[in-house]
Amino acid sequence: MMVRTFRAHPTRVRLFRNKWLELTTLTPFPLFFSVWFPIDILAIATAFRSDSGWEMVTGFLTGLLAWILFEYVAHRHIFHLKLSSAMGRHLIFLIHGNHHADPKDPLRSIMPLTVSLPLGFLIWLACRHSGLPAHNSGFAGFVTGYTVYDTVHWACHQTNSRRRLPRILRKHHLLHHHAPVHGNYATTVPLLDRIFRTHIRPR
Repeated sequence: MMVRTFRAHPTRVRLFRNKWLELTTLTPFPLFFSVWFPIDILAIATAFRSDSGWEMVTGFLTGLLAWILFEYVAHRHIFHLKLSSAMGRHLIFLIHGNHHADPKDPLRSIMPLTVSLPLGFLIWLACRHSGLPAHNSGFAGFVTGYTVYDTVHWACHQTNSRRRLPRILRKHHLLHHHAPVHGNYATTVPLLDRIFRTHIRPR
């Protein structure tokens, strides 16, 4: 029996022989948004109910900053990790290398829900048991950062907006994919690449 893997893409890299496992690696943007946007709204609403105004502001900004730093560090030091073993290289390819092999694939511009949902649950547990008074606001800030990140990342590859900010973010990220040097690891806050000296100067 044939299994439809959502929309066909002519250069899609197959990651698993098993058709059901392969299906879990494909994430349409409407599916991502219909899952993570409600989670984000619920997290913010929970923070409103549990935290005072000042706690919510500081907790939310702390969580947002934590996401921004996590995004940069994970992209630079994990997603592009150079491993010597064949198994290690295959793992990195499954995590991120396949996206560089075919950056235009519309169903691989977003982290699969099979990865993002368990990670989100673990982060929620970590926040809940951190002992910090504004842990709900911190989680809300982190989730908001993630939702914005995957939205921006998808838009960089799948849209061509002429507005100034989307155009700047898209140019910055596409240099990460197509420049002959490594860099531009920050997707939502390009300033981090200037701070950590990984900014790619366009020719």
